[in-house]
Amino acid sequence: MTLIKSISGIRGTIGGIAGNGLTPIDIVKFTAAYGSWIINKTNIKKIVVGRDARISGQMVNNLVIGTLQGLGIEVIDLGLSTTPTVEIAVPLEKAGGGIILTASHNPKQWNALKLLNEKGEFISDADGKELLEIAEKAEFSFAEVDDLGTVTQDDSYLQKHIDAVLALPLVDVAAIKAANFKIAIDCVNSTGGIFVPALLKALGVETVYELYCTPDGHFPHNPEPLPENLTEIAKVVKAKNADLGIVVDPDVDRLCFVCEDGAMFGEEYTLVAVADYVLKNTPGNTVSNLSSTRALRDVTERAGMEYHASAVGEVNVVNQMKANHAIIGGEGNGGIIYPESHYGRDALVGIGLFLTHLAKFGKSISLLRSSYPAYYISKNKITLTPEMDIDALLLKVQEKYKNQPTSTIDGLKIEFDKEWVHLRRSNTEPIIRIYSEAGSETVAENLASKIISDIKEILKLN
Repeated sequence: MTLIKSISGIRGTIGGIAGNGLTPIDIVKFTAAYGSWIINKTNIKKIVVGRDARISGQMVNNLVIGTLQGLGIEVIDLGLSTTPTVEIAVPLEKAGGGIILTASHNPKQWNALKLLNEKGEFISDADGKELLEIAEKAEFSFAEVDDLGTVTQDDSYLQKHIDAVLALPLVDVAAIKAANFKIAIDCVNSTGGIFVPALLKALGVETVYELYCTPDGHFPHNPEPLPENLTEIAKVVKAKNADLGIVVDPDVDRLCFVCEDGAMFGEEYTLVAVADYVLKNTPGNTVSNLSSTRALRDVTERAGMEYHASAVGEVNVVNQMKANHAIIGGEGNGGIIYPESHYGRDALVGIGLFLTHLAKFGKSISLLRSSYPAYYISKNKITLTPEMDIDALLLKVQEKYKNQPTSTIDGLKIEFDKEWVHLRRSNTEPIIRIYSEAGSETVAENLASKIISDIKEILKLN
């Protein structure tokens, strides 16, 4: 069993012994800490809650809402929802914060509490540390019977979210409708099965082939939208002669596409394509994390704008976007953050912008993909002993490549002209993740192998 407390929330596997998994006791403990922290920070006794469709969702939802009521907090329960929908709802409801019950792309045995501040954005690292301290000390003061919180069920936010997408100036419903797209979708039997078909209908898409759209939490394949997990939708796209396929993860904050020939558009290129469209219409800067493709930088500089890199993690991307007045940003995992809507990864916003872009491009999605610089990312890791000083090891690698441009805002990134390698430590296990990118798969893998060899050589010298 696993329980992980990090900047992205409290996540773990359901069951087991308290403190070793996401048990009812752990759910109540961390919810109480969060609710107490929100009251202390904002003096607002109102929190929005929504969940994805995973099997444990109703159980976790009951515990979370009951605990918040016990703190005297008014709960707005969106029921089956998406992460970006809850993010939108928090400021609209003038709430002190929000909780999304989702383990994102993790398998069905996982669940999590994703925690938002009063802006509907993920809490900061400093905020998270405060919250964990409250949980550790069990500094909770519960309400007396006459002051218990209330619960309001609100199912209006599906439409509110869709309306918000349609209202974006760069989403052209008429152009999408005129394109007469035939689209296959894979929503991994979670809440995308509710939200994505409704959005496509609102965008004027009349032909939709639905795959895994029953929101019962029985994921038919690994829910992370990687090529090896998307073989079925690739077959459907080809069999139905669809123009493209759309895939989302269980909480609908990651988005990727399948080309008309069944090939993957590449989740790294979701942000690249959408940013290209936005930059053509709105001058401004862009941001992605250090482990994302260089193609975004190329597209941004081609438009005469500035690209900035952030540390890995949505909070870090958002902070960098605000600091550099970026008009679009995100992560190479198919996460699009478009401030014109809100500061959170949003697959629904991404669908609206991408389909407009494709409709105006007027050609196939594979031709659109071929219009962007071709890069390949190799993802590797090296396991170390728990007592190993990873920071010292990275300093020695940095010294070896001191004549190359480097960044140390998150681990170590070394640039070699248009190629790069990014080394960062895991927060949960004694490993270094090694991502490398180049113009060919072979060169990317060779670059990673060279760095891994360097690390092993340094370890021998010690």
